[in-house]
Amino acid sequence: MSAVHLSPLDRLWLCETIRLREDQSGPLDDAEVNRRVIADGGDFRQRLERRALLLAERDGQLAGLQHWRQGARLALLLLAVLALLSGAGLAVAALGDGQRPVNVFWALGSLLGLHLLTLLGWALSFVLLGDSGALLGRLWLWLSGKLARDAQVAQLAPALLLTLQRERLARWALGSLVHGLWLLVLGSALLVLLALLATRRYGFVWETTILGDQVFVALTQALGALPALLGFAVPEPALIRASGDAVLGEAGARQAWSSWLLGVLLVYGLLPRLLLAALCAWRWWRGQQRLRLDFGLPGYSLLRERLLPSSERLGVLDPAPDLPAGAPAAGTLAPSAGALLVAVELDPQRAWPPALPAGVADAGVVDSREQRQRLLEQLARFPAERLVIACDPRRSPDRGTLALLGELARSAAHTRVWLLTPPPGEALDSERLGDWHSALEKLGLAWSDSSPLAWLESGHD
Repeated sequence: MSAVHLSPLDRLWLCETIRLREDQSGPLDDAEVNRRVIADGGDFRQRLERRALLLAERDGQLAGLQHWRQGARLALLLLAVLALLSGAGLAVAALGDGQRPVNVFWALGSLLGLHLLTLLGWALSFVLLGDSGALLGRLWLWLSGKLARDAQVAQLAPALLLTLQRERLARWALGSLVHGLWLLVLGSALLVLLALLATRRYGFVWETTILGDQVFVALTQALGALPALLGFAVPEPALIRASGDAVLGEAGARQAWSSWLLGVLLVYGLLPRLLLAALCAWRWWRGQQRLRLDFGLPGYSLLRERLLPSSERLGVLDPAPDLPAGAPAAGTLAPSAGALLVAVELDPQRAWPPALPAGVADAGVVDSREQRQRLLEQLARFPAERLVIACDPRRSPDRGTLALLGELARSAAHTRVWLLTPPPGEALDSERLGDWHSALEKLGLAWSDSSPLAWLESGHD
């Protein structure tokens, strides 16, 4: 997943993931990333998002986000298939095999009972708890994490929920999912119900021991009032009473009860879910437009000075002093330098720099942390086309030096390491030289023990 394909929500999600990670395990090693972010410019929000993207790409959260999305899609597909099969099962259970008459109110309870209970539970949780995730939504989140099979998902899932809670978007996102799945259940039930009624002959009855027929007449007509507005039939009172005594064989009775059953399923089942799914999707879309990072959180406020230095916010207070001609300070270079020579931790007794060809700039010798920081910041703003890094192979290639070589190499299009020969009369430790060769190979850096100044000048040997 590249930065081009990241949605605004994805960027906020990654920012929150990195913030949670730093809250739990402490500040990350982000010096190089911050330099790149500052060099790219932008306001504080853009820099935060850029920093989060670079860190997530480096440490695996970006790949974890892609894996989570794949797991979420697969989990949604599995739930959709389950919903379709469940709807078909409800219809078959409601009508049976046609060998026995259908008790219309038992059939209606089979088709709409669970739907109405879950709808009531969703509404109560929405009003009383402010959360409408429901069981299906939580099941989808759990399945998404399991199917992703990525350790980074453990940080991504809570970060997503925290991001969505800012505008209470979790309720609308999960609500869209829940109502959408119920639409599949009830839509599948309606289609299978139509297929069964079209291909089998069913008789309809209602049965009771303690209630009178007037109760069923009133209930049938009350439930059929709204479907009747859409053209569905409502059985006549005489037909309803007669259906309580025996199965009516007339085609008109069967068609009236079938139409009533389909209309009630459509009006009290599909339409409420469709309207709620549309409402949740609309609120989800609207809420995403307002979603922002909370810069007041400690994790973000501490980054403001590092990503938006005072010198940028207030402007340059004093001009930089002029450098002596011919003697650049360590870690400084001209912005237009396309070919650059820099040395790392050289012996002060060594004569440096060598005579340089025209067009090659000298960045001096980097010895201190301040010099290193200054050079990397300038290279982040003005990357070199060709870079030669001179090193003394008599020193051990420690982790700090190798990390610096890697950062310098990423600041230039082409980089070579120059392993300097020792002064006359001094021997070079072959084992230490082998350590240098091995370390540079791991970094993927080309090296030479002869002068690469010709390459630095022209770009070829």
